[in-house]
Amino acid sequence: MENTADNPQEEIQADMYLKPKFKISWQVIFAVLMFFYMYLPILVLTFYSFNKSRFSAGWEGFTLDWYVKLFSDTRILVALRNSLTVAVCAVAISAVLGTLMAVGLARYRFPGKSLYQGVSYLPIIIPDIATAVATLVFLAALAIPLSLWTIVAAHIVFCLAYIALAVSTRLADLNPYLEEAALDLGATPVEAFIQVLLPQLIPGIVSGCLLSFVLSMDDFLIASFTAGSGTTTLPMEIFSRIRTGVKPDINALSVLLIVGSGGLAFLAEYLRGRGEHNRAL
Repeated sequence: MENTADNPQEEIQADMYLKPKFKISWQVIFAVLMFFYMYLPILVLTFYSFNKSRFSAGWEGFTLDWYVKLFSDTRILVALRNSLTVAVCAVAISAVLGTLMAVGLARYRFPGKSLYQGVSYLPIIIPDIATAVATLVFLAALAIPLSLWTIVAAHIVFCLAYIALAVSTRLADLNPYLEEAALDLGATPVEAFIQVLLPQLIPGIVSGCLLSFVLSMDDFLIASFTAGSGTTTLPMEIFSRIRTGVKPDINALSVLLIVGSGGLAFLAEYLRGRGEHNRAL
């Protein structure tokens, strides 16, 4: 009778082959179910955007007519142009002011700094409806007529806070002695800021701008309170149409917005990763 216990190494290797390499734990199952629950409505929305049925009640066949009709809809295109104008202007102004505010709060001391720092991030915390009502009351008190530019002014309030927060997070990871070294080498404070500090802040600025751009494009409450007569943004146009039922053209528009937002998110992550890679080099 042969003794198989003479070579324990072979037994260990045999046990390794018998054991499964991947174990499915309850954490993995929970994560899969969570993501399935989160993205199932988006999958259903995408599925019905290709439906021939006008009322999305049942599947009647595949079609791209709703996407073609969407690009020929004048009201949608005008609303999209207004939303892009508001988002680009608000983000551009907030990028400059938010970067300067974050650098000032991180590098300088002045009376009331703690109070100002707490107040500056309030638009992130307070509900949108409170910001919308407060902005409307402020504009009415100053007798400023509502228009597209009052929406821009209102959007700057919360875009400024998000960009300043992103830049502040980036500033916390930087070496504070680089600027001092540039000053010791003869650079002026402006030159040290532009040539030394600003290039290192670019990933944070871009991330904050992309996040603020998506939030501005998605805003409905603040825009509806501060828009003048005849001024309609894309979320306002979508809301006015879905009150009578969701049509396939709105489904198609929602899919395009989701794809655009996802593309911006991937772009922000790519720029952040490239910035971290360049910093490591």
